[in-house]
Amino acid sequence: PRHWRQRVIERFSQFPMDLRDRARAVRFGDVPVLLVHPDWEKPAPTVLWMHGRTAFKELDPGRYLRWMRAGIAACAIDMPGHGERRIEGWDHPSHTLDSLEQSGGEIDGIVERLAHPDWNGVFDLDRLGIGGMSMGGMATLLRLCSPHTFTCAAVESTSGWLSGLYLPEGSDHSARIATHATERVKQVERLDPMRHLGGFRPLPLLALHSKADELVPFSVQEHFLTRLREHYRERGVGGSMIEVVTWETTGAPQEHSGFGRVSNDAKNLQVAFLQRCLQAS
Repeated sequence: PRHWRQRVIERFSQFPMDLRDRARAVRFGDVPVLLVHPDWEKPAPTVLWMHGRTAFKELDPGRYLRWMRAGIAACAIDMPGHGERRIEGWDHPSHTLDSLEQSGGEIDGIVERLAHPDWNGVFDLDRLGIGGMSMGGMATLLRLCSPHTFTCAAVESTSGWLSGLYLPEGSDHSARIATHATERVKQVERLDPMRHLGGFRPLPLLALHSKADELVPFSVQEHFLTRLREHYRERGVGGSMIEVVTWETTGAPQEHSGFGRVSNDAKNLQVAFLQRCLQAS
């Protein structure tokens, strides 16, 4: 819609100049995409990034600016029902699973578009990372449960144990599916990375989380990461390949949206991880 295009233009105008000069808004089919590249000339390692519920791809330009300055390109998408393709009501928790399920069928097509000759090979898909925050992190962990070409992954304030998040026994957690309708339970089970770990190829993973997170309790993610480490060991890979950094509190809204007073530390940790794993320079 035209009003969303105007909002994108307005958000671009608020980017730091260095970032604005190297950012492009495009569409890969039906998916609105924000591309950022260090110079648009030489191949650069690239990260596919997915935002959380109620957010949009232009949010947190400081993240993309740091990546760009570290020699890393960004491919950030508007998740289904959000940003330029907003659907009324899809920013409500009841539609998180719907957005998650639709995005799962889009990721491979996005990667294919990055390889299109129009980009002259500036996105190095041999050094490709994936990541996301909250809902975007769930999409990341689910995608990693089937064959892929990603080199590393970074997630924030998320969980790979959706049954523990949405269907907790004896819990009134806000993310719970209130009715436990059969079709919703089946959807949770279908999309739950914990249930598909057999296909999760061990790779470097960075997980950042506030222990006081009110929307995605760290205990739920911790359970998943413990099982994931076991999965790595079963495949002869040390669990140390999974890096977990937590804070007791951060001061962020609901201890979930961003990392408040430790935001700078969190972003620096992520940049250092991506530089190391993607051999960025």
